[in-house]
Amino acid sequence: MLKSILGVGACMLAMAAPAHAQQLAQNDINQMSIEQLANVSITSVSKTAEPLSDAAAAVYVISHDDVTRSGATTIPEMLRLAPNLEVMQTSPSNYEITARGFNGNSAAQNFPDKLLVLIDGRSVYTPLYSGVYWDMQDVLPENVERIEVISGPGGTLWGANAVNGVINIVTRKAGDTQGGLLDLGAGDQQSSAALQYGGQLGDDVAYRVYAKDFYQRAFDTVTGVSAHDGWAKPQGGFRLDWTPGPDAITLQGDIYGGAEAQSGAPNQIVGGGNLTAHWQHTLDDQSVVQVLGYYDQTRRSVVDGGAFLLNTYDLEIQHEFALGSWNSIVWGAGDRIEQYNIVDRVAADSSLLFSPSARTLNLADIFAEDRIPLGSRVQLTVGLKLENDPYSGISPMPSGRLSWKIDDGDMVWAAISRSVRSPTPFDTDVAEKLGALTFLTGNMNFLPEQVTAYEVGYRGQISPQLTVSVSAFENVYSDLKSIEVTPVTLFPLRWGNRMEGSVHGVEVWGSFQAAEWWRLTAGFNIQHEDLNFAPGASQILGLSQAGNDPHHQASLRSSMNLLDDLIFDADFRDVGQLPDPRVPEYVELNARLGWHVSKTLDLSLSGFNLLHGHHVEYVPGDQIRRNFFLETRWRF
Repeated sequence: MLKSILGVGACMLAMAAPAHAQQLAQNDINQMSIEQLANVSITSVSKTAEPLSDAAAAVYVISHDDVTRSGATTIPEMLRLAPNLEVMQTSPSNYEITARGFNGNSAAQNFPDKLLVLIDGRSVYTPLYSGVYWDMQDVLPENVERIEVISGPGGTLWGANAVNGVINIVTRKAGDTQGGLLDLGAGDQQSSAALQYGGQLGDDVAYRVYAKDFYQRAFDTVTGVSAHDGWAKPQGGFRLDWTPGPDAITLQGDIYGGAEAQSGAPNQIVGGGNLTAHWQHTLDDQSVVQVLGYYDQTRRSVVDGGAFLLNTYDLEIQHEFALGSWNSIVWGAGDRIEQYNIVDRVAADSSLLFSPSARTLNLADIFAEDRIPLGSRVQLTVGLKLENDPYSGISPMPSGRLSWKIDDGDMVWAAISRSVRSPTPFDTDVAEKLGALTFLTGNMNFLPEQVTAYEVGYRGQISPQLTVSVSAFENVYSDLKSIEVTPVTLFPLRWGNRMEGSVHGVEVWGSFQAAEWWRLTAGFNIQHEDLNFAPGASQILGLSQAGNDPHHQASLRSSMNLLDDLIFDADFRDVGQLPDPRVPEYVELNARLGWHVSKTLDLSLSGFNLLHGHHVEYVPGDQIRRNFFLETRWRF
């Protein structure tokens, strides 16, 4: 593995201009004031840049420094830092991640499908079932600028599947990652290697290229024997940033492939690549035009279900401008074409089939949002997206948000919004076999799952050392997925829309500067699901088919600069019991000790799940082990 990475890296350096030694960029959160953190610029709430303190939504920002200090090497582990997400690991390569409930129930063929995930504007959910293959998403921790995590609907701006939240992963510009980086890591459960180089092609053109690989050992099953599910996934890519005058142009892409071992079955093979182009043009101080286009290919073999190839083509246009002195408008339109083909490896052995096995799906939308000041400190934001999906036609997704800046450091807000989870081929075209029996089929009349959300919140700076965010929500759902029987014959079972109900809860987080060298960050959320079946529902599998969510979660993060060159971080989490299937409540601790040896060399030792030798986070799922990881970063 390491030999292959170094070989690719040698080719990268040979093509590059001579490198200058790069000093370690100390974007240290303990060197930023609480006020500066509260005014970090974000884009996910309004699709335009605004300070975090002005965002009328429950949004948490994971910074670049949070990521690097945590020791997290994968996107799901980075997302554990967000107190408004549920993150549950089931195997070395698989996670169940959601916000505000509905984390799925794999035994009922129901998966987390109400969270939209973006990487630099590129949607990474799969249209086959509206979820995310987390093992296929990867970004070097060094290249993460920030991760914006919104809990609550975002359909007005981001469209279908932004039902319970939006995760927007923003990577660093090529100009911020200049010089060379060699990152080597080894531990009792995994090993990794990454090589990156960034340079200049002119005064206004910067680039970076990278390659990485890793291997993670298999976990154990709940019975204590090996699950034989270790995996590896090499990946490489590039980013080019060009800033000619009033324009900003970005071209970036990745290519990857991997193999995931399966107990008693052939390896599951994953692969793919993507290419994204983004152009932003400033017309004047209050008018900006953006065009985003990307191509994404995903390939995956599925045990007992053949293999699929998915090609996605997406084009989006956005215009932001001021209309007089009272309106700040952002509007846009987009079109996405998704072509998939599912091939059965051995039709007689395949238990999960799609009919037809190939489709071309088209998803088009248009949206507009208007921010209207109602006074010097009160603002009303109204918006609407119309999205035309291939199964259910046009879905309107309106929203209204009202915010009041009590003073420069405190704001209260309220919002009402609607979003939908569009039907997918898994809802309409699937056929699951048990031998010769067709056990479960899709439903061509499957309806979009809908939510209407009512939210109120407060975000403020209580003192120069303390910031707090509090939000309460009531999400009302209708037409949720259920399993229905065929009259008289019982089989085949069919997907239906006979579940409904509500979820309400409270989310709280904050940051406290305990000393100049010590910062504490804490979070807590509690939620209650009140679901029921509509009249006439079969009620097979009960309400637990919607998801198996904890009643509460709590987290505490400590970040210390012990000496000028020594840092220590610890992350404590408490996750409540999962009710059905039952998983006991657990507490765990991750910690990292980092040593800045010189301007070019860093060493760190990370420990994960330190409080137990192993624990289970989700059923069905493996035992998650305690593990250690030693990492070396050399910059040149």
